[in-house]
Amino acid sequence: MFGEIEGTGCDILDERFSRCLIGHARVERLWTGAQWSEGPAWFAAGRYLIWSDIPNDRMLRYDESDGSVSVFRQPSNNSNGNTVDGAGRLVTCEHLTRRVTRTEHGGEITTIADRFNGKRFNSPNDVVVSRDGAIWFSDPTYGIASDYEGAKADPEIGGCHVYRVDASTGEIRQMTTDFVQPNGLAFSPDQRKLYVSDTGRSDDPTAPAHIRRFDVGSNGSLSGGDVFAECTCGLFDGFRVDENGRIWTSAEDGVHCYDPDGSMIGRVRIPEFVANVSFGGPKLNRLFICGTSSLYAFSLAINGIRQC
Repeated sequence: MFGEIEGTGCDILDERFSRCLIGHARVERLWTGAQWSEGPAWFAAGRYLIWSDIPNDRMLRYDESDGSVSVFRQPSNNSNGNTVDGAGRLVTCEHLTRRVTRTEHGGEITTIADRFNGKRFNSPNDVVVSRDGAIWFSDPTYGIASDYEGAKADPEIGGCHVYRVDASTGEIRQMTTDFVQPNGLAFSPDQRKLYVSDTGRSDDPTAPAHIRRFDVGSNGSLSGGDVFAECTCGLFDGFRVDENGRIWTSAEDGVHCYDPDGSMIGRVRIPEFVANVSFGGPKLNRLFICGTSSLYAFSLAINGIRQC
């Protein structure tokens, strides 16, 4: 930890945000040295966080018990998004192999999905696991657009979508049709809503930079999909939801917090682009933040929800 960081702090845009904050808490930089940090996932049993450093082709591990950071996996196939399933296993999106994998308890890696209708995915980006065990992931083209985050290649599917892998059958279903670059995704606390960001504006100034909200049916189907929030600074990439349904999302200037009614109520300022966040700590009241080069943490007066 490097102490309080210049350029950090909180902007209270609505009184509701003040109830999320601890008066003396400050943003801490826990580690720095990445090229593009992404995909944090908290492992409660071991009190550690796994995250990706995509261009450096590695996954890193932060141990909360002693503050140490070590290499968890290298090479990592340019891993991006990570999550934890109901059995405590790591689920990972890999750009280089264009697949979603699961790391078993013994360390072996299982391929969950690498093709749809016989065609390779673009580059799976972010992933969540629902309570029924289904694996949901987004598939934009960032990992095949150049050699920086994967390997340059032509898309085979011809579109960028969100997919669902059934836990019992392994069936892969395409769940969306109208995203430009689907990116982060997370469920509401009751899992009746699915939030998905679209970062299409990264390539086209006229394309979306927002989060959409879908209704989730009992069979896993999606309906609705209206825009929940428009990004006011850069792009919404990855995000998480707290126990009261607030969205804590990455942006160019830090972490933006949205009430479930869609209003932005506050901001945690970070001095570099933020790509993703994860709730962690024994009580899930510590927000871990992946900035471009660094891992940050910020203690809150509220609690997150488990990732599955």
